[in-house]
Amino acid sequence: MIKEEIKKQIEDKTARIGVIGLGYVGLPLVVEFASEGFEGIGFEVDRKKVEAINRGESYIVDVPSEDVAACLESKKLTATTDFSKIADCDVVVICVPTPLRKTKDPDMSYIIAAGREICKYMRKGQLVILESTTYPGTTDEVLQPMFEEAGFKLDEDFLLAFSPERVDPGNPQFQTHNIPKVVGGVSEDSTDAASFLYSKIVESVHSVSSARVAEACKLWENTFRAINIGMANEMAKLCKTLGIDTWEVVRAAATKPFGFMAFYPGPGLGGHCIPLDPHYLSWKARQHGFDSRFISLAEEVNSNMPEYVIELASEALNDDRKPVNGSKVLVLGVAYKKNIDDMRESPALSVIDLLRAKGADVVYHDPYVPEVTFDHAYTIGDGEPLSNQELTDDLISDSDCVIICTDHSNVDYKRVTELSSLIIDTRNALDEDTRNGSKARIVRL
Repeated sequence: MIKEEIKKQIEDKTARIGVIGLGYVGLPLVVEFASEGFEGIGFEVDRKKVEAINRGESYIVDVPSEDVAACLESKKLTATTDFSKIADCDVVVICVPTPLRKTKDPDMSYIIAAGREICKYMRKGQLVILESTTYPGTTDEVLQPMFEEAGFKLDEDFLLAFSPERVDPGNPQFQTHNIPKVVGGVSEDSTDAASFLYSKIVESVHSVSSARVAEACKLWENTFRAINIGMANEMAKLCKTLGIDTWEVVRAAATKPFGFMAFYPGPGLGGHCIPLDPHYLSWKARQHGFDSRFISLAEEVNSNMPEYVIELASEALNDDRKPVNGSKVLVLGVAYKKNIDDMRESPALSVIDLLRAKGADVVYHDPYVPEVTFDHAYTIGDGEPLSNQELTDDLISDSDCVIICTDHSNVDYKRVTELSSLIIDTRNALDEDTRNGSKARIVRL
């Protein structure tokens, strides 16, 4: 049986693991396999990434270059743009992007392209696993027919499964090896083989009855976050209206040891997962005539947060008898979350766009992001690129308004409060000790 053959190769660590897509998901995964003694082959269309890996250099914050170099030295890791080497792999894992189109419908082009490359070089006896976040049904509705049309039969010639990635960039506590892995195959043999594979590199594997369950699991996780963040954002607006400190309310509620989980407001949603994944679920729901109202409402609230930040800044500047037009605004942090360089769907980009549309002179400081371009799919405008500015005393004091969009840990916020006249804090970056004695007027969500 093909399942037993693959499991034996996995047990013996003779199985060669190919990973298509070497980004925030694929590179940590292939390095984890290589570190555990498997031969890992990374496939990537970006030649610069391939060259970096083959020099022993990592471009992902969660993967130290020393780990990449060690895998290269042990001859357990290679990266290539040559997809014909898929034929050499016993397992092929797809870790490609799954963005949205401008219509906010799923863009399956990367998964389809990966599937076509696999079809070109597929051979009998391979296990294929999709990790890219997608709508329920993708694995058996898109990939399985592609492989079967190429002349291969499930369970006799190949196995196929889905296992959602659960990467949290910049989180030192949870990484690939200690994040529980959900696995669902399009057949029982596929589930068994894929679960056995992941058990060699992760501490806990949770098998489910189908690929569709695994696909829905990922979307449920992130839709849960998006909806609760939407509620937190709406509560922040309400607290502002009532003259109540939002963050004090959240801290108080979080003391309840049951029935409550703290979610926090912010300038909007960022990253690849939370702003996008609910759209995959709601799109699939519409195909079946189901109106996912919670998802739509949360998306409306969250997507309007950059405008709310601008509203707070405009009102505060107006109190200082200053218009937004012509004011110098310093944005602190443009990555979508603290202490990383990832700008995917960052709400800071929309904040900058909105400010520039109103005539503000916008500069930014982010120690992780040397340059910002405005060609991202969900920014509002397409202005000129900006470069990171050194956070000098003059830069701070010359700004009419400072907006904290990302609360990086390596920013001296005490100095910012001492030199600024007006600060909009969207992340609760300024704790009570930092705020006490501040000369700046501080407006918080």
